[in-house]
Amino acid sequence: MNNKLYWESFRTFFKIGMFTLGGGYAMIPIIEEEVVNRHKWVRKEEMLDLIAIAQSCPGVFAINIAIFIGYKLNKVRGAIATTLGTALPSFMIILIIAMFFKQFEDNAVVAAMFRGIRPAVVALIAVPTFNLGRRAELNKFTIWIPVISALAIWALGVSPIWIIIVAGIGGYIYGRIAL
Repeated sequence: MNNKLYWESFRTFFKIGMFTLGGGYAMIPIIEEEVVNRHKWVRKEEMLDLIAIAQSCPGVFAINIAIFIGYKLNKVRGAIATTLGTALPSFMIILIIAMFFKQFEDNAVVAAMFRGIRPAVVALIAVPTFNLGRRAELNKFTIWIPVISALAIWALGVSPIWIIIVAGIGGYIYGRIAL
């Protein structure tokens, strides 16, 4: 990977990190647009696998996906470029907020802005979730898996770690039986 590609990958992930509210899942459509459609660094099928792996790994989803894509581009140096690009905007924004928070913490306008942002963030997370479900080729035999998993986490307080472990074991058993 030449220096131009390091800079391009850093700049791409910096832009993703700068203009995305709502965390890693809200970044999925932007990451996909940039990485799959625009730059063609990853195929659409690979992107779904990267998303699954990134959310299964410990750590911040956006950083995980940046690491995987950067590593695919150029091993460790590529991963460093994309990771810095992803993390730097959030770091700078939080640093600025921390410097001026006391001046704005009781400001009604700022509080109203955040109340307006919350529903938009829910939509930013919901859309990629539905798109992932569609690409995962859920059908009448498999749709129960994410539904029961979500209900178990939400209603029963089951740890997502247990959901991942059970789903992995179930997938292994199904693979051994069906294949």
